[in-house]
Amino acid sequence: MTSVRRVLFLCTGNYYRSRYAHILFNHYAGKANLHWVADSRALAIELGACNIGPVSKYVLEAMSSRGLECTSTARLPIGCQTTDLMSADKVIALKEAEHRPYLRQKFPDWEDRVTYWHVHDLDKSGPAEALALIERRVIELVEELGRP
Repeated sequence: MTSVRRVLFLCTGNYYRSRYAHILFNHYAGKANLHWVADSRALAIELGACNIGPVSKYVLEAMSSRGLECTSTARLPIGCQTTDLMSADKVIALKEAEHRPYLRQKFPDWEDRVTYWHVHDLDKSGPAEALALIERRVIELVEELGRP
């Protein structure tokens, strides 16, 4: 029996980018029969105080347009703890320029152990562009993890 491995997606508030990445990863990994599961956490959950509901409306719209249902959209954002990082086989932060400083400050032993992507938040990119980039990167990751 093959054990399930874990990927952890990190972003600032665990409301938009990391949530979408983890939902999509679980969808595509399931279709590919990978023994991987994803989850997501926030590096600065306190900055999401103005977020409405458990997940971004853009994530819900993108999921709906793809016919995806996901129970993980019902949970509120969760802040990252050291145990989350330790239990992951792979950790991905959604934007290096934004998230490396949080890792350096809060989890200095992890700053150089994380894979960094470059996906802008809503202040620099529209949701269509950012979510499409996340989907491309997730598909690439699933393909990479599926190689022998």
